[in-house]
Formats: sequence, C-alpha cells, structure tokens
Amino acid sequence: MVDGQRHEVLADRVYEAVKAMVMDHEIAPGARVSIDGLARDLEVSPTPVREALARLESDGLVVKRPNAGYRATDLLDSDAFTDLFEMRLLLEPRAAALAAEHARDEDLRRLQAIVDEMREHPDTGQQYTVYQRFAVLDQEFHDALAEAAGRPLMAEAVSRLHAHLHMFRLNSAPGAAGTTIAEHERILHAVTRRNPEKAAEAMAEHLRSSRVRHRPATQRRGADR
Repeated sequence: MVDGQRHEVLADRVYEAVKAMVMDHEIAPGARVSIDGLARDLEVSPTPVREALARLESDGLVVKRPNAGYRATDLLDSDAFTDLFEMRLLLEPRAAALAAEHARDEDLRRLQAIVDEMREHPDTGQQYTVYQRFAVLDQEFHDALAEAAGRPLMAEAVSRLHAHLHMFRLNSAPGAAGTTIAEHERILHAVTRRNPEKAAEAMAEHLRSSRVRHRPATQRRGADR
C-alpha cells in the first residue's frame, strides 16, 4: 500500500472512531474536544485527528470556535427538533413528488439498491457501531431521492439538514428499522409508479412517523402526561 493510501485508510479510521465517540456521547454534547487527547487515546499523530474533526464539522457534529478549538454540538432541543421537521416536511414531500416525475432508470435502481441493503442491516441498537451502516443508508435514501427530483438546490438543502445523524445521536430508536424500511418502500413504490401525489403523501407520512420515533425526551414526557 502506497503512502497516500495508508494515509487515507488511517484518516477514515480516525474519523469513524471520533464520530463513534460523539454519537455514543463518550464525548459529551457541548464538551470541548481535545486534539492532543484524542491523538494519545487513538495512538496517532494530531494530523488525522484534525482532519477527522474538519469532516465532523461538515457533518454538523462538532463546531470550531475561534481561538478555542472544537467542541461537540449540543443535542437537538425541542424547538430545534420541531424546526428541523417543519423544514423537512416543506422540502422532502415536494422532492418525492418531483422524483416521481423526473427520476431516471438509474435513479430508481440506486434507490432500490439502498432499500435492499437496508434490509441486510436491520439493527438499530444503542451503539453507533451497531446502527452505523443503517444510519448511513437512511441518509443516502433521502439524499438520492432528492437528487432524483432534478432540482440541485433542493437536493443540496435536503442534504445540508444532516437530519439523520442528529436524530440517531438524540435517540437511536431501537427496533424501528423494519418500520423505516417499510416506509421507504412505500415512497419508492409511488416514485416507481410515477405517482407524484402518492410519493409526496408517503414521504409526509414517513416524516411524521419518524418525528414521533425520534422526538426528544422532553417532548415524550410532555406527550405522556
């Protein structure tokens, strides 16, 4: 393996390791992230740690403060959670409807491949190492659907929400994988049938269901009263 490949493999390994720490709250929400401390714990130089944190900043999982280094982002509170789903309900049903009109055959094949692979990774347990692949595929499905709509700005807006990682970090919703897959299949069925109304409806139902599954503990307590 050449030096460039070794560096890439190391960078990916460090990125996934630090990401798991953030997702599993080993690095607590809002806590300062020590580059030197992580380098010691992972037995690497600070360089791949800095690269990992830059990637995690683009994921929305850490933030860089001027002259103060990185810290883990706070968990979504009730207001932010509500805002997130209001945005998703505005964007994603429309994206699904447009995908039903404009998706190419290769788009449909890509979406079907994602759903098929989700069936092979049905575990959404408490640890990031368990639900990691499922979370990635969940994000890929929504991103691919938005891209199939043929509206680049809309697709970018959907992708930039980074909704899935934040929600899994808030609550990994154990046991919800089967429901999520079934909802994705209904969306894909409507898109494949070229039915914009049904596609939008299926996406809206999926988002409302997801909102219930992942809502913050403060909202769950309020609903139980």
